[in-house]
Amino acid sequence: MLAATTTNESLAQLSDLLIYSSMAVYTLAFFAHIAEWVFGSRSKVGRTAAALTQQASGAPAAAVTVQVKKGGGTAVLDKPKVVTRSSAGSRDVPDGPGAAGGTVKGDLYGRIAVSLTVLAFAIEAAGVVSRALSVQRAPWGNMYEFSTTFSTVAVGAYLGFLVAKKNVRWIGLPLVTTVLLDLGMAVTWLKTPSDQLVPALDSYWLWIHVSTAIFCGAVFYLGAVATLLYLFRDSYENKLATGGNPGSFARSVLERLPAAASLDKFAYRVNAAVFPLWTFTIIAGAIWAGDAWGRYWGWDAKEVWSFITWVGYAAYLHARATAGWKGRKAAYIALIAFACFLFNYYGVNIFVSSKHSYAGV
Repeated sequence: MLAATTTNESLAQLSDLLIYSSMAVYTLAFFAHIAEWVFGSRSKVGRTAAALTQQASGAPAAAVTVQVKKGGGTAVLDKPKVVTRSSAGSRDVPDGPGAAGGTVKGDLYGRIAVSLTVLAFAIEAAGVVSRALSVQRAPWGNMYEFSTTFSTVAVGAYLGFLVAKKNVRWIGLPLVTTVLLDLGMAVTWLKTPSDQLVPALDSYWLWIHVSTAIFCGAVFYLGAVATLLYLFRDSYENKLATGGNPGSFARSVLERLPAAASLDKFAYRVNAAVFPLWTFTIIAGAIWAGDAWGRYWGWDAKEVWSFITWVGYAAYLHARATAGWKGRKAAYIALIAFACFLFNYYGVNIFVSSKHSYAGV
């Protein structure tokens, strides 16, 4: 018995060490992503403006050229124009060249950032597994465990898109920044010694309900980042299309992002794909509540805000299918829905007294 206790304590200490180590590596990835954006090309900021000008004049859009700077010389490469089409009447704008901006140095730092993110993900995942082994249960019994698992899954989803050859490296910087904030809050304010579950949580439904909730939240996060960037990029394209002159910072950063239509499409697809799973999460939670408390639905704060989040994303999907509500109006609804998810995650668990609350941990 003493040996088992000692082993569990050692695993808990190892978990803490791995989480702190992952934070250190994520920090390096953060600086590498910063370097990617800084060293990305700032000279070819007129690509989007040229495309919009050609579109406004009715001239055919030319191929996008990307400069690759190397060894003091400049090689100009022809890059096929990437055009996305959404609803009728929307702009046909080429996707930006990415954070690296078509430069060798920027691309190098981007690849380093992704490699460091992969390493940090592996270390953090090992920390989550060590925590699970130390308590011999699913590592989701309190907010500290939930937060470390959530950030791990969010990074895993991002890396999954990269493995699938999707153009999502633009998510890297905001993702790593958010993960560092999440882990910083976890180790500073939410840290709780490993312990056994309260009786209501000691169920196989913990694996089903909480795992799907974590995955849904991670994908909703990626959709929210894409939606927020869509709003910025759409404003940038609107200003260019109406003859405006965006500032140098906007030109340097926003012109390297995918087109507004691409960002909008990505956000819609990930939100629509995970919405049925969020529906299942709520149903699974109701079944678990019936087993644990003898009632399937009691309008507890967590139940109410989970339903509000569901309504928010349902409204977003409905808005996307309704004439006049596509684009920015639908994007605002998506961000409100994600804000409801965040309040359900932090506000209800920490500040609201309910059967689901982790207040005091």
